[in-house]
Amino acid sequence: MSTGSTAPKPGDPGVRTGRAAGPGRGGSRSGRPPRGGRLFRDGSPGGPVLRLFVRWVRRPLLPALRLWRRNIQLRIVAGTLLMSLGVVLLLGLVVIGQVRNGLLDAKERAAQSQAAGGFSAAQDRAATTPSAAGQQDGARAGASVNWRSTLVEQLASGGQSAFNVVALSLDAGEAASRGARASGGVDPTKSIPAGLRLSVSQSTDTLQQFTRIHYTDGKQSEAGLVIGQRLNDAEGTQYELYYLFPLTQEEDSLTLVKGTLATAGLFVMVLLGAIAWLMVRQVVTPVRMAAGIAERLSAGRLQERMKVTGEDDIARLGEAFNKMAQNLQLKIQQLEELSRMQRRFVSDVSHELRTPLTTVRMAADVIHEARVDFDPVTARSAELLGDQLDRFESLLSDLLEISRFDAGAAALEAEPIDLRQVVRRVIGGAEPLAERKGTRIVVLGDQQPVVAEADARRVERVLRNLVVNAVEHGEGRDVVVKLAAAGGAVAVAVRDYGVGLKPGEATRVFNRFWRADPARARTTGGTGLGLSIAVEDARLHGGWLQAWGEPGGGSQFRLTLPRTADEPLRGSPIPLEPEDSRRNREQAAAGRAQDDARRTVPAQPAGDRQQLSVPPRLPGPQRATVDPTALPGSGARVVARGPAENENAGAGQATAGAGNAEREDGTRGR
Repeated sequence: MSTGSTAPKPGDPGVRTGRAAGPGRGGSRSGRPPRGGRLFRDGSPGGPVLRLFVRWVRRPLLPALRLWRRNIQLRIVAGTLLMSLGVVLLLGLVVIGQVRNGLLDAKERAAQSQAAGGFSAAQDRAATTPSAAGQQDGARAGASVNWRSTLVEQLASGGQSAFNVVALSLDAGEAASRGARASGGVDPTKSIPAGLRLSVSQSTDTLQQFTRIHYTDGKQSEAGLVIGQRLNDAEGTQYELYYLFPLTQEEDSLTLVKGTLATAGLFVMVLLGAIAWLMVRQVVTPVRMAAGIAERLSAGRLQERMKVTGEDDIARLGEAFNKMAQNLQLKIQQLEELSRMQRRFVSDVSHELRTPLTTVRMAADVIHEARVDFDPVTARSAELLGDQLDRFESLLSDLLEISRFDAGAAALEAEPIDLRQVVRRVIGGAEPLAERKGTRIVVLGDQQPVVAEADARRVERVLRNLVVNAVEHGEGRDVVVKLAAAGGAVAVAVRDYGVGLKPGEATRVFNRFWRADPARARTTGGTGLGLSIAVEDARLHGGWLQAWGEPGGGSQFRLTLPRTADEPLRGSPIPLEPEDSRRNREQAAAGRAQDDARRTVPAQPAGDRQQLSVPPRLPGPQRATVDPTALPGSGARVVARGPAENENAGAGQATAGAGNAEREDGTRGR
C-alpha cells in the first residue's frame, strides 16, 4: 500500500506561521541596519540614541554584573542550571518525538486497517447490488447518489465517533456537489486536501495524508488523518471514498506527556540547582573564610586563624593556612624585635658615646690649643684629631636622627617660611668650601617670594646637604640653585656639572652609606647618612626628594614641598631633568635642523642667489611637569601623575620612595 503524505504531521517542528520580514518590510537580508547610520525610518541618527538606550539599560544591570564577577558560587550554580536546562530540553525533545511518532504510527496502523475494511465492504456492496436497467441518465444518477448516501451512513455507523466517512463524485461541476456525502457534519471541501483528491482520482491505490478536519455545524476544527481510495458504485460509476480519523486522543496524550516532562524537568533543575549550591558552598565557604582572614592578616591582625573541621582536602588547606599564618606571625615578631633591638642599640650607643666623647673633646681642645709648642708631626696629629672628632660628633648626631625616624618619633614643626632666606643661609655656610673648590654658586628664581608651610630647620638641613654635595662633586664648575612656585607646590633644584650619575645610580643614591666609588675619599668629612636623613625630612613634609644625572653631564637634585602642610602634591614647578641636559640638547638640535630644512628654498642660479635671514630659535616657555611618585609614609599622600612627567630612566633619574629605601650618604656616595 503506497502513501501520498505531503502535509506535515501535527506537532512537527519547523512549521512556521506568520510572515517573515524581508526586504521592503523594515528588514534587510543581511541583518544589518541601513547605511548611513540611520536606524529609524524618519531619518533620525540612531547612534547616539542607541548608545543612550544601551547606557540606560546597562545602569540597573551593573550591580548584577558586579555580583556575577565577584561570586564564584553564583557562576557555578548558574552554569549548572544552564547545562541542566540544555540536557532536560534535549531529553524532552527526544522523548516527545518518540512518543509522538509512536502514537501516530499506532493511529496510522489502526486507521489503515479500519479504512481497508470499509473500502472492501463498499466494493462488495457495489458488486452485490443489482443495477436498475432501463433507467434514464437522470434517474440513474439519482439512484447512484442515494446508494452513496446509504453507504456512507452504514460505514459511519460502526465508527462511534472514531472516524467519519465522505463520498465524493469524480464528476466536476454541480453534479459533483450533489453527489458529496459526509457523516458527522464534516465539511468535505475544507477537510480533504485538493492534492490528495487529485492523487486519488489518478490512482487506484489507497492514499493518506495528515490534515485538519473542519465541520459545518460550528464544531472546532481538529487534526486528523485522511485515507482515501477510488471505487465503483453499483452503477459502475467511479467515486471517491474517504475515511477521516480525528487525532484528538493522540493530541491529548501528547499534551499530557509534555506537561509531565515539563514538570519533571523543572523539578530536576531545581533539585540540581540546590545540590550544586550545597556542594559548591562546601568549597566556597572555606575559601571565602581564608580570603577574609588573609585580608585581616594583611591589615596587621596576625592572630587570626581559620576554623578547621574534618580531615578532607579543605581541612588540610585550612591547617596549612594556619601554619603559614603562625610562621609569618613568628617571623614578623622576630623581625620587629630585632629591628627594635637594633634601634635601641644605636640609640643607646649614641647616647653612651657622648660622655666619653665629651671628655675626649675637652682633651683634644687642650692639645689643639697647645699645638704651637709641638713639633710639626705632633701638631699635625693634633689637627687631625680635632677634625676627626668633629666628624665623629656629626656621625653621632646623624645616628640619633636616623634612630628617631626609624622609631617614628620625628615631629614636624611647620610654619610659613620663605625658602629664599633658607637658601641664602645655606649658600652662606657653603661659601668657604666653594671658594676652596673654585666653584661659583648661582641662584635663580629668587625675585618673588617662595613661601611654604615647612620646618625651617629640616629644610635647611636638606638644602645644605644638597648644596655641599654639589660643590664637592661639581669639579670646580658652577652650581645652580633654582627656586620656583606653582599651584600648590614649591620646589628647590640644585644643579651641578660634575661627574654626574651612571644609569641606575639615581635609584640607590639615597641608600645609607652607599657610594658609587668606594675608593673616593670624603674630603668634607661626610658621615654617609646625609641624603638618607634628607629624604626622611622630605617624606615627613609630604614632599619629594628626587635625583637625576647622566655620566659626565652632572646631576640635579630636586626638593618639592606642598605650600600647605598635609596637602597632596600633584606636580612640581621644576622639571626633574634640566633643560640643558644632553638629551634635551640633542632634541633641540634635531628640532633646529628640521626647522632649517623646512626653510630651505630650491636651488637658484648663482647670480640670483640671496642670503636668507633665519631668525634665531628662541627657547620655549618652561612647562610645568607633573611628577608621579610621591614619597609614601609619614602622612604623605601619593597622587598619580599623568604622562607628562615620564622621566628617562636611562639618563639615571629616579624618585626616592619608602618602598625601595632610596637613601644616600652625606657625600652622595659617588
